[in-house]
Amino acid sequence: RWVNQQEDRWESALWIMNADGSRNRFFTRGSSAMWSRDGKRVAYLAEGEPNKSTQLWTRYVDAAGDGTQITRLTTTPADIRWSPDGKWIGFTSLVAATPNPSWKIDMPATPKGGKWTDAPRIVDRLHFKQDRRGFMELGNTHLFVVSAEGGTPRQLTKGDWSLGARFDQLAGSVAYDWTPDGKRIIAEGLRDSTADMNYRDASLFMIDVATGDVRQLTPERGSWQAPVVSPDGRRVAFAGTPYGNYSYRAFDLYVMDVDGRNMRMVSKDFDRDPQDVYWSQDGSTLWFTAQNQGATQLFSVPSAGGTPARLSPAVGAISLGGVSRNGVAAAIRTAPQLPPDVVRIDLATKGKRNAMPDVVQLTRVNEDVLAGVKLADVKELWVTSTGGAKVQGWLVTPPGFDAGKKYPLIMEIHGGPHSMYGTGFNYSFQNFAANGYVVLYTNPRGSTGYGSAFGNAIERRYPGVDYEDLMAAVDTVVKRGFVDTQRMYVGGCSGGGVLSSWVIGHTNRFAAAAVRCPVINWMSFIGQTDVPLFTQNFFAKPFWEDPKPWLEQSSLMYVGNVTTPTVVMTGELDRRTPMPQSEEYYAALKMRGVPAALIRFEGEYHGTSSRPSNYIRTQLYMMNWY
Repeated sequence: RWVNQQEDRWESALWIMNADGSRNRFFTRGSSAMWSRDGKRVAYLAEGEPNKSTQLWTRYVDAAGDGTQITRLTTTPADIRWSPDGKWIGFTSLVAATPNPSWKIDMPATPKGGKWTDAPRIVDRLHFKQDRRGFMELGNTHLFVVSAEGGTPRQLTKGDWSLGARFDQLAGSVAYDWTPDGKRIIAEGLRDSTADMNYRDASLFMIDVATGDVRQLTPERGSWQAPVVSPDGRRVAFAGTPYGNYSYRAFDLYVMDVDGRNMRMVSKDFDRDPQDVYWSQDGSTLWFTAQNQGATQLFSVPSAGGTPARLSPAVGAISLGGVSRNGVAAAIRTAPQLPPDVVRIDLATKGKRNAMPDVVQLTRVNEDVLAGVKLADVKELWVTSTGGAKVQGWLVTPPGFDAGKKYPLIMEIHGGPHSMYGTGFNYSFQNFAANGYVVLYTNPRGSTGYGSAFGNAIERRYPGVDYEDLMAAVDTVVKRGFVDTQRMYVGGCSGGGVLSSWVIGHTNRFAAAAVRCPVINWMSFIGQTDVPLFTQNFFAKPFWEDPKPWLEQSSLMYVGNVTTPTVVMTGELDRRTPMPQSEEYYAALKMRGVPAALIRFEGEYHGTSSRPSNYIRTQLYMMNWY
């Protein structure tokens, strides 16, 4: 991926090389590549017609010229998977909901030549998704198959249910997998997309490719995701957890027969979320990655069950991209001073014996950019917070750092809240450090990668103990003597916007704040966001029954304490933490006379970084404000 400066967008392309790294060369424009089982073709997503929209393409590996456009959809395809015989390609796409046919009004006809406004968009259900125009589009994600030679896609699943987990989709997972005979597909989905249910609720289903018949495989209510069929077609590996009234619980790794029988948990004493799951060719071993104390590490476990063994270092991040039949894995690796690159891991020789396999780096795509550049150092720290909680964090110090001098400090807070700062390369933090700042980032309680109890510690008290963890980290760093306590700054986006606004409402120790894409009023939030059920595990009762905790946990209620100059930054098209949240906070700050500014990013969704220019602006506005 690289920046197209003329069009102000990210461009992506597929490259291809031998498994030893030789003959590394451009293949075609596109992304999301998937090999056919025979290795002769690649399916991928790329710009096509109509209207330069994302479409499904294929290309023969040994052919010259452009690939073949397979679909011409008006919606966006995703989750592409080849059938085992290479004749079909599966994909998912949004199917718009049919308007309620019973809703009829006796409208007079538009007069000839009249220019009446379009009819209103009628919303009659709670769940909806954002379309490419930024509107909220009613509909569900369904499964399709299309001939690998091109043609009309056939919709396999129908009705008021949706393929894929709604909110907490595991990273690196695909929503479905084919059985080796090509007759069935095992998929994750939501039973009833209109029910007032837990937003984590998802099941596994078997879909008959010929008839479209659907049968549920997981009998227990819960969140069951990322099915991967074994090479012999007899078993399915998947991740999940039984249903419960909790804010966060780490998934376990399960195996069951392909017909849903003999479901059993195989990741003993693990308490981490498995993702990127792959079978060994003989079916004896499962390889997967998982977040663990700031790193994303590679693990193996016998498919019959056992304690997972770690196969990669404790620092950095490994993301599996594929495992061949002979056990060669292609992956992406990154570390604090190493931007992402492609690596080869031979899992067959050591990975099944629980020994760390060799990791061979095959690409060095940023080597020219970083040549002669001195990067910031990244050092781990652990702090003790309230209740004896052990909290992990990292300090990024400027090149040429001298502990005898004083430096301004930026504390950045991650979103989620159930996510994790990692030890991979972070351009933003390196950029701050290159401009003379010390950067502090931590994984407070509520973060993933530390087990269910740590992640669920913020249930019904968010923000709460996570704020205490952040302050404990700041106190620890300040005691080291190199921080200018008159120049400390705090910022964060999404869940980090929640906490940064909470921080300045509870302490005035920071000289300025950059509150980005925040939630500041939980009661109004549920009527504005695309994830209205997100709040249900943070409060025991709905606000109309007991508004007190909803108010007590809203940053807006503490704006009377704020003296910190604050810039609020949000995308105009943000539907996760919509603009009205930022407007409420900005208005309150201005009414109190606190120095404040509201920056509204044009054409931007959640996070203010989908456009390269907005990514740069975010960095520069923050440093300028500080």
